[in-house]
Amino acid sequence: MRLPYSTTRRHPRLDELDVPVTVAIDGPSGSGKSTVARTLAMAFDLAYLDTGAMFRALTWAALDEGVDLLDVDAVAHLARTAPLRQSTDPGSPGVWVGEANVSRDIRESRISAQVSAVATNLDVRGELARRQQEIIAGARTGGRGMVAEGRDITTVIAPDAEVRILLTADEEARLRRRQRQSGGRQVSASTRDEVLRRDRDDSTVSNFTTAADGVTTIDTSDLDLTGSVEAVVQVVLQRAGRTPEGAA
Repeated sequence: MRLPYSTTRRHPRLDELDVPVTVAIDGPSGSGKSTVARTLAMAFDLAYLDTGAMFRALTWAALDEGVDLLDVDAVAHLARTAPLRQSTDPGSPGVWVGEANVSRDIRESRISAQVSAVATNLDVRGELARRQQEIIAGARTGGRGMVAEGRDITTVIAPDAEVRILLTADEEARLRRRQRQSGGRQVSASTRDEVLRRDRDDSTVSNFTTAADGVTTIDTSDLDLTGSVEAVVQVVLQRAGRTPEGAA
């Protein structure tokens, strides 16, 4: 995905940010969290983690190996053993299963239609949460920090993050965005089913529509990408900006 040039340059207030810092962003499908998170990471020179891509990659691996997605134990075993690898470079994100680069494959409709069966497997969630927390910890140890986005980042994966944000948008705005991503002019029945059904399914194991205590809600319904990013930037600077000299 090519991001607008104006939002891929380093933010002019980059030096005001304390690093390492973890920015946790949650939100439903089409809220803009992936694009905003990646753009934010590039603007502040932070690592980037798309946790949803990990669930999609595991779904791809299960289908590739002929594992029944409804076999809870078999999919959980695959989650513990699958050679999943992700790039945390926001300028060049990617996902691999073994040597196979599945970055494009995991965005196919067949994966979108079935990923909830994997994402609602509690044993899978536990294992992938462990992997995701290791990646975030590694970014902090390296002194860079990270923007991590997904469904329950603010409450489960990184509840101690310096910045925790819930991005929301009304249903029609989310559907329009997803349709534009797929190249269509109108919201199709398949897009509506894909977005709303996945949110409904995933909401049975994760709360990504109501902000927990300490989480800032930003409604992006009427914001374009630049406006959404700047709204998030203001929260990041407020929560993780450098403490003035002499302040408590």
